[in-house]
Amino acid sequence: MAHILSNGILTVEIAEPGAYSGTRFDWSGFITGVTLEQGGHSFCVPESLVPGQGSGGIGLCNEFAISRAIGYEEAAAGEWFPKPGVGLLQKQSDEAYDFFGKYPLVPFIIHEELSRHSVTYTVQPMECRGYSMRLIKTITLNEDRLDITYEIENVGDKPLRIEEYIHNFVGINGAAVGGEYELRLPGMLRIAAPESSYTDNLLSLSGNNLTWKEEPDRPFYCRLEGWENAAADYYWELVHKPSGAGIRESGDFTAERIILWGEKHVISPEVFIDITILPRHSKGWKRSYQFFAS
Repeated sequence: MAHILSNGILTVEIAEPGAYSGTRFDWSGFITGVTLEQGGHSFCVPESLVPGQGSGGIGLCNEFAISRAIGYEEAAAGEWFPKPGVGLLQKQSDEAYDFFGKYPLVPFIIHEELSRHSVTYTVQPMECRGYSMRLIKTITLNEDRLDITYEIENVGDKPLRIEEYIHNFVGINGAAVGGEYELRLPGMLRIAAPESSYTDNLLSLSGNNLTWKEEPDRPFYCRLEGWENAAADYYWELVHKPSGAGIRESGDFTAERIILWGEKHVISPEVFIDITILPRHSKGWKRSYQFFAS
């Protein structure tokens, strides 16, 4: 059964740990729905509209170690490695780690503390070849903002190099992707490393604004640059112009990179943080989402 947080401005649905049982996304704080009560605007959509396809992502779900799995390279086939927020995964072969892959799993134990406006998850450590960590995540409603705070304590013997982002499966009021959406970033926006000429031809830039020339008929993917030296209090802002509804992400850390992925029904700006935590040390960071309508 989903947890519901509500403060009269926002209503947020969060799946219970284990409702999503894959080995990609963090099981704690798996946010499947956000509604802005004034106007009834909705923001969360599934990764795929086809049942059984994709990796099961929906709404605001975060992932650790998409490209650099902790302890994977030095593990032998058959040995285990930790995926923060998920559990211990078993390496199957000498091939590179595949975040889409399905690995045998021993899930972490997750404790919850729930109130009307917040929920705190404590993911208990499990030692694995010198790696061990405790993750504490709190989701809080603050007027029109959804705040997510993280703290990771390294209780193992080896340093942790942690890569984290939130996939942000966003589709405002279920509207199809196209020219009615506008993505804004601080600075003079540039498209870098598009996955194909299709992505390059689909997207249109003007200053710090990005829009879509037409409704996509296939996935698009690129890296967004040009914002790195801009002084701003947000990472990105997405607006659905006909409804005036929008979402803005900010945080207390310097972004390592920003990626854009999507399909015809979903837009996913992804802001990455990259941190190193020495043994017997901890690190915390925060993300905030503001939801609004004109």
